[in-house]
Amino acid sequence: MPPSAELIRIGFLASLVAGLATGAGALPVLFTRQVSDRILDVMLGFAAGVMLAATAFSLLIPAIELGGIWIAVLGTVIGGLFLHLVDRFTPHLHFISGPEGPSSNLRRIWLLILAITIHNFPEGLAVGVSFGSGDMGAGTALATGIGLQNMPEGLAVALPLLREKYHRRRALWYATLTGLVEPLGGLLGVSIVTLARPLLPLGLAFAAGAMLFVVCDEMIPESHRKGHERDATFGLMAGFVIMMVLDTIFG
Repeated sequence: MPPSAELIRIGFLASLVAGLATGAGALPVLFTRQVSDRILDVMLGFAAGVMLAATAFSLLIPAIELGGIWIAVLGTVIGGLFLHLVDRFTPHLHFISGPEGPSSNLRRIWLLILAITIHNFPEGLAVGVSFGSGDMGAGTALATGIGLQNMPEGLAVALPLLREKYHRRRALWYATLTGLVEPLGGLLGVSIVTLARPLLPLGLAFAAGAMLFVVCDEMIPESHRKGHERDATFGLMAGFVIMMVLDTIFG
């Protein structure tokens, strides 16, 4: 296992790269203003599948192995409740279902950014906690999977901004900006579990619970809302299988 300082550095950099993939996914807006709803739903389903597999194979199984089933249950519940409270009390905007949380006069762009920030923070946290375990293979698999699923999220951010009459480059910049919360989550996660090793299994399960909440409360319902449920489901299955393979290869 690398020294603590090196683990923290690696965890931060890995979550930064995964976060920057959000901007990479938004690059098509430099060339087009339209992507079909069917393709967006498939991509969102794919992202949900990656997150589900990451939750199971990269986070919950190691949490159970390290801390036992009840620590995993406790962490999962706390993580889900934490995201529920953030979702409830932070004013934000869903791309399809509209505003949630307290009424706010914030500009629409910041409501959009807050919505994606809520999604991205637990993903960065998960990457950081995974690297904090000292298992470089598992951390690499999770960071790769999170990076892959961030790409469709980046496009999902940038396209509505184009519809709001934002310039292409500005839409790309805001999409990239939403991913930059991930290294903050990564730094927090890797620092906590590296400096306080007994918290590692709880941290893994907490990240799993937070990601599970995002998938079930946001990503799957939104991928089904435009009438492309079957396509989104196949996208989810593809994402799940790819993340499962990544975890097996690197883990």
